[in-house]
Amino acid sequence: MSGFGFEKLAVWQKALVFADLVYEMTESFPRTERFGLTSQLRRAAVSVSSNIAEGSGRGSKKDFSRFVEIAFGSVCEVVSQTHLSHRRGFVSEENLNKVRESGEELGKMMSGLRASLDRK
Repeated sequence: MSGFGFEKLAVWQKALVFADLVYEMTESFPRTERFGLTSQLRRAAVSVSSNIAEGSGRGSKKDFSRFVEIAFGSVCEVVSQTHLSHRRGFVSEENLNKVRESGEELGKMMSGLRASLDRK
C-alpha cells in the first residue's frame, strides 16, 4: 500500500494534532454552543488538514500553495474564535495559550511549505 503523499507531510500530521486539541477543548463547551462556537471551531480546525491534503493532490505547486494559504486562514479563524470562547468563559487561559502556540507552530510550518512550493 503506497498511501497518499500528504500523509507523510509533518505539517499535515501537526494539523491533525491541532484538530484534536480543538475537539478536546470544545468537549466542555455549553450545549447551547453545540451549533455555534463548538461547530465553528471544529469545522475550521478540520479544514486545516483537509486543505493541506486537497492541495497536495492538485496538479501544480501553485495550486498546492493556494490551499496551504487557505489552511492558514483556518488556523487564524480557530485562534480568533478561541479568543472569543475565552472571553465568554468557555476556554481557560491555559487552553487559549495551547491553541495559540499550536497555531503559531502550524503557521511557521505552512509558511516554510509555501516558500518551498513557490520556489521555481
